[in-house]
Amino acid sequence: MVIYIGADHRGFEIKKALLEKLKYEGYPVVDAGDDVLNEDDDYVDYAVRVAERVSVDYERNRGILICGSGVGMCVAANKFLNVRAALVSSSDQAYDSRTDDDTNVLCLGSNYMDAAQATKIALTWLQTPFSDEVRHRRRLEKIAQVEMKYVKPVHGEENEG
Repeated sequence: MVIYIGADHRGFEIKKALLEKLKYEGYPVVDAGDDVLNEDDDYVDYAVRVAERVSVDYERNRGILICGSGVGMCVAANKFLNVRAALVSSSDQAYDSRTDDDTNVLCLGSNYMDAAQATKIALTWLQTPFSDEVRHRRRLEKIAQVEMKYVKPVHGEENEG
């Protein structure tokens, strides 16, 4: 598993803290930007960088995105085939998003948490496996059918529908 992490200017400080902690914990982490604090950047650019990488190898790769509300990142990331991004504000939500929905991109809102809370949420999310229960698998299959009908793959993705 590789974890791609990106943030706009509003999530920049939390991203730096998360990168440090995840590397310390031994996770393979790739910084998808920005490398410097840029008040004029756009969250969409980082969401695209991370979601593209997750989309291509969605069963193994993970993404973490941080902006002010987390909403913009989540909306943009969910435009990609095989990306299941969740806006999460607690460890309980992080757990549920993994066990029930097999999410592969975590979106965080820096306006609503500090670096310690974001780290706790991210670690819960990364350490929680998908339950693989029949009802959850059935629901994910329905989502996959919608994707196959409406979402075009990006370069490197295979549309198996």
